[in-house]
Amino acid sequence: MQTPPGRAAASTLTGVTARPLKRPPVLADVARAAGVSVPTVSRVLSGATRVSEDKRVQVMRAIEELGYHPNAAARALVTGQRSIIGVLTGDTTRYGYASTIQGIEEAARSAGLVVAITVVGAADEEAVRAAVGLALGQPLAGVIVLEFDIQGSRALAALPDTVAVAAVSSTAGNRRIPRALFDDHQGGWDATNYLLGLGHRTVHHVAVPGSGRPSGRMLGWREALKAAGAPVPRPLETDWTARSGYDAALKLAKRDDVTAVLCGNDEVAFGVIKGLQDAGLRVPDDISVAGFDDHPLAQLWTPALTTMAQDFAELGRSAVGFLLGRLTGDQFEAPSANLHLVVRDSTAPPRPAPGL
Repeated sequence: MQTPPGRAAASTLTGVTARPLKRPPVLADVARAAGVSVPTVSRVLSGATRVSEDKRVQVMRAIEELGYHPNAAARALVTGQRSIIGVLTGDTTRYGYASTIQGIEEAARSAGLVVAITVVGAADEEAVRAAVGLALGQPLAGVIVLEFDIQGSRALAALPDTVAVAAVSSTAGNRRIPRALFDDHQGGWDATNYLLGLGHRTVHHVAVPGSGRPSGRMLGWREALKAAGAPVPRPLETDWTARSGYDAALKLAKRDDVTAVLCGNDEVAFGVIKGLQDAGLRVPDDISVAGFDDHPLAQLWTPALTTMAQDFAELGRSAVGFLLGRLTGDQFEAPSANLHLVVRDSTAPPRPAPGL
């Protein structure tokens, strides 16, 4: 059945008929209900020009009765005040991404701003250009880019100099762009040295994708092994997911020289542990496994996961502080990144060789 133009189709659910959706009130509705002109309503809302108290009371009463909410985009065009922070990100579901966005939203809300998220779905030029164009089509106060992957890195490079920008990243990069930094390199170094300190001859690495270059986690791992004079095994690449970690574990399980594994994130580590267990190996008795990020499930996994913990939400809040500082001309000092190793049950000294 076709719906006549201008009408919403009524639908039924278990015999209940839904009323057609009502159009939200607009400025003209408020003006009509208050008995004033549209420009008068605009002046009351903006506060830019003095309006008589009687008219102001009439307008505010009409706004309350109609449930009118000013359109932020339209208000920005009229007043020049922009209240939206755009976030460009390659993902919204993974723990680090989601927690960073949570911190951005909390800080933005405290500053009276709202957040609009645009996902950069792929790293090719067309997808990046489309995502950046979509974000910039809104009345933005500024943009925060999550430079966690190659999509974020390319989106950051594609933003024009006319836009106020801040980023969350593991590398300092362009000095003109303030960044809330997490020290992946130090984390990879510390986690690797911890495993070597347990007595493991070397540490294998199951890596996550970088932002167009090897991740800081991988570089820290490699440099720690070289500094200790330990063999540097070829890393296994994954796609961030537990499934890819599981597949990598099945390859590692076929080798007899693997006693310790550092994973690029906790989701990958969960898959590695499951894969090793399914291959008949015990964690940590046969192979120690460490992760990165301190996912909420890390302490509930079996065995509980040793991991490098970092406060992603604080990184998001810091990025908002940097962006607001750029807009106001104020300096913002970000707190030090709280990166530290959390030792749990998934790591232990290697088993003594037979006969020892």
